[in-house]
Amino acid sequence: MGVKERQEREREAVARAILDAARDLFVTHGYHNVSIRKIAERIEYSPAAIYSYFPSKDDIFFALAAEGFQLLVSTPIEPPASDDPIDDVRAMVWHYYVFSKSHPEYFALMFIDRTVPRITRDWQGFAFVADMKRQLHERIQRAIDKGAFPAGTSPHAVFRILVTALHGAATLRLCSRMEHGEDGDVLARATLHAALEGLRAGAGVNCHLDTCHGSTPMNIDHSRESASSGAHPSVIPEVRTDRHDS
Repeated sequence: MGVKERQEREREAVARAILDAARDLFVTHGYHNVSIRKIAERIEYSPAAIYSYFPSKDDIFFALAAEGFQLLVSTPIEPPASDDPIDDVRAMVWHYYVFSKSHPEYFALMFIDRTVPRITRDWQGFAFVADMKRQLHERIQRAIDKGAFPAGTSPHAVFRILVTALHGAATLRLCSRMEHGEDGDVLARATLHAALEGLRAGAGVNCHLDTCHGSTPMNIDHSRESASSGAHPSVIPEVRTDRHDS
């Protein structure tokens, strides 16, 4: 092994150690409560050494979020139970819940911690997420075209409603808010089934969601046309932030 190759491997190993330590600290203490100094102390490096790998704490988060989204995108979706287009949508959205179980640390950091930065601040590194969301909308639209949901139903509304439902179930389980004896998976499946049945019955036909900045709540307006599937590039729920120091 040459000197240059060995140096590159050593640098990759240190970067990996920084990311692993930061992820554990962010999840345990909350992003807002973790400083570069705390990360440095965890791996017994100086803060200056950390900055030579990542310019800021936000950059560490963006690297972790990119890893998390790559895991979400690259993991195969479990095949649907039947040829019913509803089952195709069910399998697609259930994948989000499965991710919360298989990678709970990434899920908590990406979708639960309210103090992390918005990924839109570094959107160039997350363009693949927009492509993933477009593909999901197209699959939902095919289900609508096949009559799984009433004509005029917004694929974006279907996506948001179903994933938000599962997000609630995933968060209850991850945050240990289940009632005694409850099974998180059973609750998640029942919640998803109820949401799908409501959408199948027409609950989403007149449901319009503001997709410009993800900040306007759902509203019901019979005078508007169905929302288009061209949404603000983000994954549900949004990765949000308040101002904070590194």
